[in-house]
Amino acid sequence: MPRPRIVIVGGGHTGLTLALRLQRILRDGEADVTVIDSQPHMTYQPFLPEAAAGSLEPRHVVVPLREALRKSEVITAQVTAIDHARRELTATIGDGTAEYISYDVLVVVPGSISRALPIPGLAEQGVGFKTIGEAIYLRNHVLSRLDIAASTTDDKLRRRLLTFMFVGGGYAGIEAMAELESMARYAIRDYPGIHVRDMRWVMVEAMGRIMPEVSQPMGEYTRQRLTDRGIEVKLNTTAKSMEGGHVVLSDGDEFDTDTIVWTAGVKPHPMLEGSDLPRDDKGRVDCTAKLQVRGTVDVFAAGDCAAVPDLTSRDPNAKCSPSAQHAVRQAKVLADNVVALLRGQELHQYRHRYAGSVAGLGLFQGAAEVYGVKLKGFPAWALHRVYHLAKMPTASRKARIMGDWLLELPFRRQVVALGELHDPRSEFVKAANTRGLPQRHGGQAG
Repeated sequence: MPRPRIVIVGGGHTGLTLALRLQRILRDGEADVTVIDSQPHMTYQPFLPEAAAGSLEPRHVVVPLREALRKSEVITAQVTAIDHARRELTATIGDGTAEYISYDVLVVVPGSISRALPIPGLAEQGVGFKTIGEAIYLRNHVLSRLDIAASTTDDKLRRRLLTFMFVGGGYAGIEAMAELESMARYAIRDYPGIHVRDMRWVMVEAMGRIMPEVSQPMGEYTRQRLTDRGIEVKLNTTAKSMEGGHVVLSDGDEFDTDTIVWTAGVKPHPMLEGSDLPRDDKGRVDCTAKLQVRGTVDVFAAGDCAAVPDLTSRDPNAKCSPSAQHAVRQAKVLADNVVALLRGQELHQYRHRYAGSVAGLGLFQGAAEVYGVKLKGFPAWALHRVYHLAKMPTASRKARIMGDWLLELPFRRQVVALGELHDPRSEFVKAANTRGLPQRHGGQAG
């Protein structure tokens, strides 16, 4: 009799945590596990701001799926359709070939993507902050703006280069901006012609507060700390246009910038649109408290893409927030329920009261609120690092991250831009297309 096949769509934090737990608790030969993701690695997103700021080596905040999941099959492909009526999904691999994969148990955890709005110029000028590629790009981009600004005598260009705008005052936007501003503040010590007052950092938030994940006083404390560093926090403000880098805000402010970072929310992965699974009005997969997709027995979902009832809320219609805290805990319950389904045992409901949040605001600065206890400054920053180090999958990645942090003590932070990473062929193409110049003969130059 063939072994049942468990297919996991998504190799992010939720999918990796789930697969690692299945590898531990499944008996030998009890089931085959297949993980499908368009990327060959998992990115630990809470560490993206530190990777962008140079506190962490970017390779250390990603976990190669094949290295971690040696007992599972890993397929690098994009799932484009799910036909549960036939228990089959369609996956497109890198060369465009479509593969059809059948399953006995399906787990849908593709996560989310940035939710962009139809603002003129956003698609052309903006960049998100959800992937390691975006983090590396922003690091190189910000440092390259400092390099150009230090070399130009054009005051208008200089102001544009040294103006940095972030849209979205949730945790992702606040941490990303705070870390990059901290990095830039550190870097300009090597630029005699640039002063901290020459830089302009602008946070635009449509709500009347930042960081809605924490209490109002903690959000206000964070806003004040950012303001003390010269960062402009514009509340109840939206971006009306940003065509050509010319930003027009709803409060009447206008300015030019080369850097627009969009962190204003997320939406479920668009691959769900190609499935026949039930979804709610926000596009998330509709789930029961047992993490089963509503109306099915052998399909499960969790994380940002899933609408899971929050059993700890007094509101009967409340759903769990799309946070990493819920996603990882859901993954563990989900793994146990998948195994229980295979063994004909009772499934358990997911129940977890949100513990709070921790945020890093640059080197030695932070804000945290855990089970009602508020921490500020260095204690919050230290808790932020300890908590996320503990949650980072695999011992090897934990050790590498700890090594990066220890190296910060005796040595200076690395603040060099490697912009050619984003277009590595540009110099070769330029050389190959050179015409009419004197030709050099002989061997290579010594």
